[in-house]
Amino acid sequence: MEIIKVILTTLLSVVTLFVLTKVMGHRQVAQLDFFDYITGITIGSVAAELATELEAPWKPLIAMIIYGAASIGLNLMANKFPKSRKYINGSPTILMNNGTLYRKNMKKVKLDLGEFLMMCREQGYFDLNDIQTAVFECNGKLTVLPASTNRPVTPADLNLNPEPDSINVEVIMDGRVINENLKRMGLDSKWLDKQLKAQGYHHVKEVFLGVCDKNKQLSLFAGE
Repeated sequence: MEIIKVILTTLLSVVTLFVLTKVMGHRQVAQLDFFDYITGITIGSVAAELATELEAPWKPLIAMIIYGAASIGLNLMANKFPKSRKYINGSPTILMNNGTLYRKNMKKVKLDLGEFLMMCREQGYFDLNDIQTAVFECNGKLTVLPASTNRPVTPADLNLNPEPDSINVEVIMDGRVINENLKRMGLDSKWLDKQLKAQGYHHVKEVFLGVCDKNKQLSLFAGE
């Protein structure tokens, strides 16, 4: 009987976590801001308690729901009242601009010079002269605007007007044809069979991944 209770309370905690994550949005599993971080670790801790609480599981369950509701409420408030965002989520802080490092701003975000240099290197900048502006975001990440002399050349710089890109579509995955994607591209199984034979494949199961671009060019990848 005790084992059954443990199983049921554990399943309840898993289901509750899943539902709360769906309702609260993907930010809980992506880039977390300050409040989302606090809410995430707290709900996780309460969920662990719920999984082992056999006498009164409704107590941690209610706590999880309240934390989830508070997070949703604050997000709604931030969307409805933009001025409240800097108090709830914080605001970006400029750490460097036009060759000047802002020591006060680094102290404000609790970041020392060594950590700042490390974050610059993680972004691929080993020379600060290559950086125009560095901004410390609310989620603890550094955003860098390269100096104009170090920015990649764009087609606009060369007065070119290339055709817009489009996402390649998977038509074969793990040796299986995705018929819906084929139809969306205006193609059929006969076309696919011809493409397979032209590229030296006898059967679709020999292909691990097949992607088709906007020009109906098929790229096939064999798996090992």
